[in-house]
Amino acid sequence: MKKIPTKFDNCFLIKTKIIKDKRGYFSENFRKNIFDKFTRKKYVFVQENISMSSLGVLRGLHYQKKKAQGKLISVVKGKIFDVIVDLRKNSKTFLQWQAFILSDKENLQLWVDPGFAHGFVSLSNNTIINYKCTNYYSKKNEKILLWNDKTININWPKNIKFLISKKDLNGAELSKEKFR
Repeated sequence: MKKIPTKFDNCFLIKTKIIKDKRGYFSENFRKNIFDKFTRKKYVFVQENISMSSLGVLRGLHYQKKKAQGKLISVVKGKIFDVIVDLRKNSKTFLQWQAFILSDKENLQLWVDPGFAHGFVSLSNNTIINYKCTNYYSKKNEKILLWNDKTININWPKNIKFLISKKDLNGAELSKEKFR
């Protein structure tokens, strides 16, 4: 496994090795000892989720201000445009975003440290995403940042017709959230 830095402290990509032969392939997706070395912390995953999305489905930008979740995200099938936004008040990258293309072809995973909003748009049909979380989902603490907030100004792909849930369409504008 190889760690690839992002512009954010404590967020990174993980490139996993694929062993292929005529039977198919094998990949070791997670090793706690290596992951702990990469994060310099000992996170425990308490919840694992799988979602399937059609082409153009946009999910996010989700976060939990209290009971924040760290997420290890991988694409089992398909391709996504994955976005994280730094919501850590004391960070030098506060309110900045970065996007990544994750797919089943590149074999990259994304570690999103607690304190970030996360969202993605599916770039293929029947995209399957797996993500491990360091804290339980809490409906009471769930927050949604508006996906097209003008303050953050994410450069989402232009050639896709988005399918967005009512809940995500009603996300809060950054100016209405208390981060400062």
